[in-house]
Amino acid sequence: MAERSPATRRTLWLVLSLVFAFLYIPIAVLVALSFNQGGLPTVWSGFSLKWYASLAGNAAILSAALNTLIVALVSTAIATLFGTLLAIGVEIRRQYGSGLEALIFAPMIIPDIVLAIALLSFFSLLDFTLGLHTIILAHVVFNLAFVCSVVRARLKSFDWSIVEASADLGASAITTFRRVTLPVILPAVVAGALLAFTLSVDEFIIAFFTSGAGRASTTLPMQIYSMIRFGITPEINALATIVMAVSITALTLSQRLNRGVIGQ
Repeated sequence: MAERSPATRRTLWLVLSLVFAFLYIPIAVLVALSFNQGGLPTVWSGFSLKWYASLAGNAAILSAALNTLIVALVSTAIATLFGTLLAIGVEIRRQYGSGLEALIFAPMIIPDIVLAIALLSFFSLLDFTLGLHTIILAHVVFNLAFVCSVVRARLKSFDWSIVEASADLGASAITTFRRVTLPVILPAVVAGALLAFTLSVDEFIIAFFTSGAGRASTTLPMQIYSMIRFGITPEINALATIVMAVSITALTLSQRLNRGVIGQ
């Protein structure tokens, strides 16, 4: 490969810098203005943590945060369990066509608005009362595909002969899974769970369509949307910063675990 000229490298670095600036300067401004002492969201008037303190006394935000945590934890647990089992089942069977692949990964590529309308129609067809439980079921649908893809990435390099050796030595299927298979794929399972948790915390469109009326089924993204309709305030910036920090932390941990999984 021919070495790039200094002018070409400078141009590439300039383009890369502009792209990163376009992506991250608005986020940096949002975080900075969340510490703004004044009530105006775009005029800096001094450093203060009062908007973060005010979040602790806002009953609507606390209720939405609790709902988000419940939805994220429950949907992540269910999606991790069934996504892991699905990944193992698909890799054991080995003989599958493109149709099965499409069915597994369809929730990942279908637009959120299409999936949200489909789930709402499904719940209406079954005469389900919308609420926190329907949001959880909806989040399981798309989280399952992400967990399955992460675990399958680890299973691609899994040596199935050790499972056969365990069976030959008289171990039951459950013992083999608990003592042999699970320790090997556990980093991928945890990475998939963290990714699912991050997606569930951030998700808005599907939750908006599949939630019931009232505060009982309002999640944090929905609460932010309802607040932002009346204008952006430093309190909204503070809330968005907290949500973003939680998401980035979980996603970073997932990427670190996933990098180790792929490297094995």
